[in-house]
Amino acid sequence: MSTVPPEAERLLESEPLMAHLATCVEGRPHVAPVWYRYAEGVVEVVTTGRKLANIERNPRVALSIQKDDDGRTRWMVSLLGTATVIEDEAETDAARRRINEKYDAEPNAYDENTLVRIDVGSATYRTY
Repeated sequence: MSTVPPEAERLLESEPLMAHLATCVEGRPHVAPVWYRYAEGVVEVVTTGRKLANIERNPRVALSIQKDDDGRTRWMVSLLGTATVIEDEAETDAARRRINEKYDAEPNAYDENTLVRIDVGSATYRTY
């Protein structure tokens, strides 16, 4: 069962917004924008580079997603979770297609990236 409240789930699934993924490097936060897909308490991202290396060393992560209209915040969701790097190429390809479809990107965009699944441990949200 998801720890994400139903209203927050609806917000996360509503539209292709940018998430900010926070990982840890040398005891400090590293935050970077990512595309994501949320379903049933799990967030999928496909990534590479520093974010992936950080997750491999420390799987505890946070995500922040916010909807703005003309500079005015409409809602925000913060998620804390544990990330797992998925090495299976078929799973990665399927996740990449789902994420690229959500963001209206080419089906093979970012084909060098690796799938990371984040099991959400806790969530907070607010609407304005």
